[in-house]
Amino acid sequence: MTTELTESRLAGRREWLGFAVLLLPALLASLELTITHLALPAIGRDLGASSTQLLWIVDGYAFLLAGTLVVMGTLGDRIGRRRLLLGGAIAFSLLSVIAAYAPNPEVLVAVRALLGVAGATLMPSVLALTVAMFTEPRQRTQAVGIVVAAVSAGTAIGPLIGGWLLDNFWWGSAFLLPIPLMLVFVVFGPLTLPEHKASVARRLDMPSAALSIGAVLAIVYGLKHVAAAGPGLTSYVAIVAGLVCATIFVRRQRGLADPMIDLRLFAGRAFTTATLALVFGIFVLWGTNYSVAQYLQLVAGLDPLAAGLWTAPPALGVIIGSLGAGRLARRVPAGRIIGAGMLLSTAGFVMLAQVEPDTPLGFLVAATFIVSAGLGPMMALATDIVVGSAPSERAGAASAIASTAPQLGGGLGIAILGSILTAGYRAEMDGVTGPSGDTLTGAVSAAATLPPGEAATLLETARSAFANGFGISALVAAVLTALTAAAVLAVLGRR
Repeated sequence: MTTELTESRLAGRREWLGFAVLLLPALLASLELTITHLALPAIGRDLGASSTQLLWIVDGYAFLLAGTLVVMGTLGDRIGRRRLLLGGAIAFSLLSVIAAYAPNPEVLVAVRALLGVAGATLMPSVLALTVAMFTEPRQRTQAVGIVVAAVSAGTAIGPLIGGWLLDNFWWGSAFLLPIPLMLVFVVFGPLTLPEHKASVARRLDMPSAALSIGAVLAIVYGLKHVAAAGPGLTSYVAIVAGLVCATIFVRRQRGLADPMIDLRLFAGRAFTTATLALVFGIFVLWGTNYSVAQYLQLVAGLDPLAAGLWTAPPALGVIIGSLGAGRLARRVPAGRIIGAGMLLSTAGFVMLAQVEPDTPLGFLVAATFIVSAGLGPMMALATDIVVGSAPSERAGAASAIASTAPQLGGGLGIAILGSILTAGYRAEMDGVTGPSGDTLTGAVSAAATLPPGEAATLLETARSAFANGFGISALVAAVLTALTAAAVLAVLGRR
């Protein structure tokens, strides 16, 4: 039966049981983002994939995921969120099998892009169903915090499980990991989850869908191209094309009687501020995680599995922060918790700015734990504010915004903070030509061909230059979190 909840009531045993099943696709959403990175070397070796193809195996998924989130959230409002989630889970499982046995890189790139589309059905539907099942404010805040914790748990265990699978099986086993989770969900989801959709059936506006996808894909592609190859005509054309699509999309939404995204939602200061907090919070988190992963492997010299072990504590920090925020929000305004958490993260970023090549790993991990613990409350409470501010018939679209905002922020964080790190590295390596002067990866590769003395000198210089860029990017993140915290405290401090 299709239902729409119009009043607040306490959720019972059935809702909590369905919620437990609902956490499976939330866990999967983050597992897929982290586990593939470990498999790339084996894919390149076994399939003969080029560096460009390996990049698209990762980015193809992220691009299509971010580009179709809003469309899928709106589609769920129309056809039913449980139906969309179950269909997406089945499609994700089938595509994962194809990816695991892909005969060549071209097939794998194409399948990964389709996996991104299927993955876009997961988080908007999970958040929309969570809001629909938990209408009592305190329970809803607690449930959203648990969803964030599940996503963070996937980020923590993804590298560990992936490393074990790749040590014992072939690279395709990493893509088969979602199958057991999805089988459990497909069996028990229809039995435990209610169906929810908009009370009035609406037509999906295809031009709006195409414009939203085009805007996100073009902008993210352009920014990633800047991070990888530096500013250039290709980057500028892509970004401008994306901005044009975004402008046309916004104008079209204002003129439609039934828009894909109700822009009136952004008229609310709480909704807009919470959305921006999600964008900038995940911007600094993903950008820093990207830099830390490089530091652990290229500066500290750890293998991928060991690096994954050192990244587990920060993921635990997000879990602690997000779960603790729900309880604290019963007594303290959510805006104050978010703002205080982001100020705590600012302190963590200041610590990261002090990291040098010989800095003990314990100090680095402590700093990243502080950053993550401070951002955990933002992820839970800002998400709750965004999805809780929308009327029930727009819950899917609001959930899509809550899902898209961090995805876009994360992509921009990797691109922009990564570019700042690279610029700092190149400035310190001024006068060094070739790949060694461009990236630390190039310096490590070049050192392998040099005599021991020259190799040691090059690596010492390159690692010091990387630490310089790492520190600059951390300071930028510190400034951004401090400014965001100030805005949140000003707007949401008494919410």
